[in-house]
Amino acid sequence: MSNASPRTPLPPGRGLPRLWAYARPERGRVLLATLYTTLGKVMDVAPEILIGVVIDVVVRGQRSFLATRFGIEDRWDQIVVLALLNALIWILESSFGYLSAVAWRNLSQRIEHGLRTEVYAHVQTLELSWFEETRSGGISSILNDDVNQLERFLDTGAASILNVFWNVVLVGAVFAASSWLLTLLAFLPIPLIVLGSMRFQRRLQPRYARVREAVAELGAVLTANLGGISTIKAFTAEDREAARLTRASEAYRLANRDAIRISAAFVPLIRMLILAGFSCTLVVGGWMALQGRLEVGLYSVLVFMTQRLLWPMTSLGDTLDQYQRAMASTDRILGLLDLKPTMREGARDLPSPLRGELRLEGVSFGYGDGPDVLRGIDLWVPAGQTHAIVGATGAGKSTLLKLLLRFHDPRSGRVTLDGVDLRDLRYAALRSAMGYVSQDVFLFHGTVKDNVAYGRPDATLSQIQAAAAAAEAEEFIEALPQGYETVVGERGQKLSGGQRQRLALARALLRDPAILILDEATSAVDNETEAAIQRSLARVTRGRSSVVIAHRLSTVRDADRIWVLEDGRVAEAGSHDELLLRAGGLYAALWRVQTGERSRAEAPAEGA
Repeated sequence: MSNASPRTPLPPGRGLPRLWAYARPERGRVLLATLYTTLGKVMDVAPEILIGVVIDVVVRGQRSFLATRFGIEDRWDQIVVLALLNALIWILESSFGYLSAVAWRNLSQRIEHGLRTEVYAHVQTLELSWFEETRSGGISSILNDDVNQLERFLDTGAASILNVFWNVVLVGAVFAASSWLLTLLAFLPIPLIVLGSMRFQRRLQPRYARVREAVAELGAVLTANLGGISTIKAFTAEDREAARLTRASEAYRLANRDAIRISAAFVPLIRMLILAGFSCTLVVGGWMALQGRLEVGLYSVLVFMTQRLLWPMTSLGDTLDQYQRAMASTDRILGLLDLKPTMREGARDLPSPLRGELRLEGVSFGYGDGPDVLRGIDLWVPAGQTHAIVGATGAGKSTLLKLLLRFHDPRSGRVTLDGVDLRDLRYAALRSAMGYVSQDVFLFHGTVKDNVAYGRPDATLSQIQAAAAAAEAEEFIEALPQGYETVVGERGQKLSGGQRQRLALARALLRDPAILILDEATSAVDNETEAAIQRSLARVTRGRSSVVIAHRLSTVRDADRIWVLEDGRVAEAGSHDELLLRAGGLYAALWRVQTGERSRAEAPAEGA
């Protein structure tokens, strides 16, 4: 299923109709798999008819069906013909069974692959606020467990439903050609089975929806706990977290138990209906054969056919159970595809040449329905200058950077780059011009080289080494066991915090961005490394616009301008020296706290 072509909007509704609409590109393969299954079922029913013909040969001899219709009078010759015909039917049945299995399994794999890749690609288009409000374990549950649940149904369940359908049609044709009375008696349980199936389906649907919700919660707990295993161990919370997982697993077990209680009752009820139909054919058909109203061979065929007709219905309970699980998963998968980004991507490219002038004009912003985090921000970063944003924790510094990257849109006001509103720009155009180093550095499981080159996969080794040198990372990388080929582990767990931060800086510098955005880029390094990074930043920020968040004011004292935030507002702005001269200023107070200096008023009197 191609992900390149635009997907036709899905109709409203649930379950199978929406899945059929989604699988439109695969309908040719669905029809081919259906054909193989149908032909296989025809071949599967035929041996029962041959049994009746063989009995007819033994009982009637030269008056048998083969003798009167095809002129084969010798009984032995008739048996040989029937044996050869039976062998041919078995070969064809096996061939069509093989083709059917291959077709359905490949189809299920194609739809599974298409769904997983399309849902993942779609999820990446959703804005950051959605990820901030959604548990990653729930998303993983949909991409893995729900997609696999649907794949299992398409692999075997769809073919089972077709087999039951064609079984009823083909066996019904044989019964109808033999005796309308026996047809009526044999088929009498089928409407009851169908009505019972529909009732069970309605009762199972909400229960399996709860099962999918429970497994999503279980997946979320597992993902969160495995990701935070070091914190769990540090606080000796293993027993507490094991209890939390036990509660989630117990909720999943109870949700399944509720569904199982109903689905398990289905098969015994069907068995009773099958017994009634089979008994009617056996007794009434036997009476008709004894009265000479029904040939013995045909009676034998109908007895076998009754079992062939009704016995597969016992698997209908398992198939229905599988179907309900799959449809609950389908609703969750396609429901995720239905989510639309609340932020609309712009269509413009960046001006050329790009100067890198950033402005926030009357910007206010808050998360979700919460209060404003930023209030009426006016901020200007001229092209080529380095500006710092400082303030106490919770002042809104990192939130401001998210607006510059357009992870969020302001509630009011606007953010511009070279005079162009960020909302008018394509995401790729905007973010390709920016190098971003976050406070919470994320490294992928792979080599040092792969992580540095993440934003520029076509970079050469010499370019990667140059970026590492600029980030003061070259020395520690070369000291690693395999150098640039060293695997850093999941989230870079094999490296120290300072090493991870320097790799993240190298990754940003490799893109040679017009704008560099640093969120506490030196927060996890020692003083010596901080000094080295400061030297490299002094070089790499020259001639390009840079916005730096820092708690350590010493790291931004050389910035062209420092913006001090307090409670989501710009409290003051100026150079380091200008801000220190402001008596009672917030920046000056922060500087004194960090450096240990005291104002003259606080100094002890001489000789005291």
